[in-house]
Amino acid sequence: MGTPLEPRESQVVEVLDRLYEQYPDAEISLNFSNRLELLIAVVLSAQCTDERVNTVTADLFEKYDGPEEYANADEEELAEDINSITYYNNKASYIKSACEDIVEKHDGEVPDTMSELTDLAGVGRKTANVVLQHGHDLTEGIVVDTHVQRLSRRLGLTEEKSPEAIEDDLMDVVPATDWKELTHLLISHGRATCTARNPDCSDCMLEDICPSSKLDSDIDLADGSEW
Repeated sequence: MGTPLEPRESQVVEVLDRLYEQYPDAEISLNFSNRLELLIAVVLSAQCTDERVNTVTADLFEKYDGPEEYANADEEELAEDINSITYYNNKASYIKSACEDIVEKHDGEVPDTMSELTDLAGVGRKTANVVLQHGHDLTEGIVVDTHVQRLSRRLGLTEEKSPEAIEDDLMDVVPATDWKELTHLLISHGRATCTARNPDCSDCMLEDICPSSKLDSDIDLADGSEW
């Protein structure tokens, strides 16, 4: 017989099993056709909904083709192109700077290591994880967005609070083969049922195993960010 699972590991297994059954097609909802478009879309999605980002990038990706065009773009014009996105001035600066580095330091290719990605302007570990997973098919960690942060705590998968600490903690108990999918499953459930302000516990397939189901949520992360 194998070693019995610890309580938190057992909770992870049960949560994953139920979410896989409920959301068999859970996937990233940002639109992109190459690694650079993915990187830009994820940078834009910070504290902004994926739906809004997809609306903006439909035109943005038509206008700019490749890192050189972003690097050479007029920053004010680029900001105007994304002005319906939150913090559009800062994000225009990030995109232009990141693309300058991609051209000058990486031969025009989006890098494929955590350290090189996080050296780019506007790219933290969360964004880098998304680009590695969906652009390079490399899974080095778990993407912790606001949904993952909220649900992982509500479901008793972690007691950590910061995204970095939550990621480290979840990586200890979630099988590596599920790291990528965990994010999409929790995002799907966070959108559909376990919302930030008014979670629908009565219609939740996890209600009977959720330690927060009878409690008022002590976490309000309704900033709109999907990634």
